[in-house]
This record gives sequence, C-alpha cells and structure tokens, in this order.
Amino acid sequence: MRKYFLLLGLMVFFFSGNKVAGETADNLDKDSIFSLVSAIRVNGPVTFCGEEVPIGNPEILERLEKEMLLLLWDKPQIILWLKRTTRYFPYIEWALAQNNMPEDLKYLAVIESALLSHAGSPKGAAGYWQFIKSTGLKYGLAIDRNFDERHNFYASTRAAIRYLQDLYDLFDSWTLAAAAYNLGEANLKNEMALQQVDTFYEFYLPQETQRYIFKIIAVKLILADPVRYGFHLQPADYYAPESFDRVRITLQNKTPLYLVAQAAGTYFKKIKDLNPEILGHDLPKGTHLIAVPKGAGETFHDRFADLAEKWQDENRTHIYIVQKGDSLSTIADQFNVPLPALLAWNDLNSNSFIHPGEKLVIYQ
Repeated sequence: MRKYFLLLGLMVFFFSGNKVAGETADNLDKDSIFSLVSAIRVNGPVTFCGEEVPIGNPEILERLEKEMLLLLWDKPQIILWLKRTTRYFPYIEWALAQNNMPEDLKYLAVIESALLSHAGSPKGAAGYWQFIKSTGLKYGLAIDRNFDERHNFYASTRAAIRYLQDLYDLFDSWTLAAAAYNLGEANLKNEMALQQVDTFYEFYLPQETQRYIFKIIAVKLILADPVRYGFHLQPADYYAPESFDRVRITLQNKTPLYLVAQAAGTYFKKIKDLNPEILGHDLPKGTHLIAVPKGAGETFHDRFADLAEKWQDENRTHIYIVQKGDSLSTIADQFNVPLPALLAWNDLNSNSFIHPGEKLVIYQ
C-alpha cells in the first residue's frame, strides 16, 4: 500500500511538473517566434551600396528573410559583432571614404571573418578579409614563413579596398563586385557568358555566393539599426579601438620577439596581439615596423638597444659548416644543444635536408 501511494505521488508530481514546464516553454517559444516574425518584416526600400535590392520580388524577399532569421537566432554572435564595430569600422569607413567607395562594403568584413584576425577557412583564406594567398600577394600583402599580413587589420583592409575597386571596375556593379569577391572574378565572368545575364539577382550561382550577398544585406539591416532588433547596447558596452605606437627597428640578425616586448615594457602575447601578422617567436634580419603599447614608443629604442646588446653577449653565435656525413641530430649532439633549438635558429624543420658546405648558426 505504501508503495502504491508513493508511486501515485510521483506520477502526480511528474505530470503536474511537466505541464507547468511545458506551458512555460510554449509561452517562451511563442514570444520568441513572434519577435522573430516581427523583426524580419522588411520595410523597403532596401539598398546595398546604393543599388536597389528588389524585395518586391517574393523570391528575393524570401532569401533575405531566411538569412535574417538565421542571423537573429544567434543573438550572442550579433552582440559580439556590434561590440567589435567600434574597434574596426571607423578605420574601414575612413579608408572607403578616402577612395570614394560606398560605406556598405564594411559589412563584408563581418561576414568574412566576424572581425577576427585569426579567422581562416578550409580553402586557405585567412585574416579579416579572408584573402587566399595568391590574391593577398597580388595586392601587396607580405605572406611568407615570417609574416602573414592577411592577419594585419590595416594592411589587409587597404588590400581589400584595392581589390574591391578593381572588381567594380570590371563589373560596373558593387553587388556583382561583392559576389566576385566571394566567387572569384573569373568564375563570375564565365557565368555571365553562360547565362547571358548581368544582374546579380537573376544569376543562378553556387549556394554559397547566392547566400553571401543576402547575408551582407541582413548584417547591414541589423547592425545599422540594432535597437529595432532588440539589441540595446550602451556606449560602455562597445570595445575601444586598439591604441598603440609604431616603432621601426633594423636587425642585423634574427632576434627573439620577447626582446621587443621587454623593450616596450609589456609581454610577448601583447606584442603578438598588436602584430598578428608576425608568425613564430622571432623577427628575421631586416627592418621592421612594429606596433607597441601606446606611450612605449618614446623610450623603446634606447631600451631595445641595451637589451639586444646584452642578449647578443649572452648568446654568442658559432657558424658551423656542415661536413660530409653530418645530420642535424649529430650536430645538435656535438654542440650539446637541443635539436628543436637548432632547427629554430636556422629556420629548419625536422624534415629539412642539409648539405656539405652549408652554414648553420649555433648559439653557445
């Protein structure tokens, strides 16, 4: 009998609890759905770079609504986009204005990278504007084993602006220029020839490119009027732009990056964050323009000269000429140095080959 009442009590608790929870969830779902349906009611006209988006066409409106729904569903991501805009948009807007280009192009960077320096793609695109290596090199970005300026916000933004201007000159439409930025100009030209159309909204293109333009337009609508979509940020909520000095240094030899950090009165990570284009832990021989924390530039050069001189005294180098029969591991053993250090000092990896007569740097 006791078991019966216990079981009956559990059943009453279970069903009554589920009913309350279910009703609460239903109400929340209805509110959320109502808010989303209300939010995507687009009032025209809608433009991109001054070019009309034909939302009077039901198919076009449906494609835009789809992207807006998907974006608005991920509210945390939109909040982060909004908070980052004050860090990056002012420079993009200034650079676009300097080149008499429409301000709407700034939204490409949001879609491309979420305004993150380390963004990358499976196809090898990288950085704020997602350049592939060949296009980055074409537009003047340094990309080698030591530096990758696709991750430098200022350099990559200037390159993206030149690229977009070239695309506009080619297609005479900013919408098509943005589509070509995603698809590639050669591919878009081929589709124009095959389909005999020259308006983006009439093209049949790969789904990624078809959605790309509508994502940009959706981002524009939301970020340009965040309050309408329920994002009530205060001025203090936005991220401040990076503040830094730039210093020029000329190195006679490869030098550890931590010396730059110490001369700037900061730490290694801060220098890497200010200069995301620097790969690895060292700066190669040559002249470099480095960002350091604001105010550190005044005393940097004197501090760096002292630190570099001390480091060179403590790390005198020996030039070893590779002999027949040598290997990297036997040379490391001969000089009692770690093999990974020997590889790093000479920009080698574990698969590198060495040949008789080759010179290796060894720190003692």
